[in-house]
Amino acid sequence: MVQLFYFADLFGVAVFAITGALMAGRKSMDLFGVLVIAVITALGGGTLRDVILNNHPVSWIRDDTYIVVASLAAVGTVLWVQLTQPIHEKGLLIADAFGLAVFTVIGTEVALQHNVPLSTAVIMGVMTGVAGGVMRDVICNEIPLIFRKEIYATACIAGALAFIGLRALDTPPWLDTGIAMLVVLFIRLAAIRWHFSLPRFHLLDRD
Repeated sequence: MVQLFYFADLFGVAVFAITGALMAGRKSMDLFGVLVIAVITALGGGTLRDVILNNHPVSWIRDDTYIVVASLAAVGTVLWVQLTQPIHEKGLLIADAFGLAVFTVIGTEVALQHNVPLSTAVIMGVMTGVAGGVMRDVICNEIPLIFRKEIYATACIAGALAFIGLRALDTPPWLDTGIAMLVVLFIRLAAIRWHFSLPRFHLLDRD
């Protein structure tokens, strides 16, 4: 089970690094800028989670495989785009959805291992999934995806709750992990495809 989460975590790092590299490419950054944005996107959420949970040392400090994977994914993305064709906005959103699904479940599991309340585990799952992307978008002067109209953080909450519920039912670890990731992925992709969104709050001027 530990190996499963480790490789899933590395997969999430690679996917989010790709989204960071794509965003940096849209902003015409140099290779160093691409690497910085990719690493921040890939590792930002997990770093923030580990600091809050006092889980030291954080993953990329105790294991440099995380930095290597993020860097290789970023460089590979640059080469792929240069040799083929630019990836459009939808491709960036889809790649982000895969990373979101993986990191949400990883973050929830790490929090549960620290015996925190279930509400905190959900928050840590959401934070792991969205914080790196928020940092990416803020640095690149973009409105973070979490604040755009399509459902984003809500998908993380649903996936974290599904993971916690399945864990309480004592289902096989690979099953609850897979189902929870699919919940996040399905909701996020559906929101992208059909533009699902939560109701907006409009404060009306009564003057």
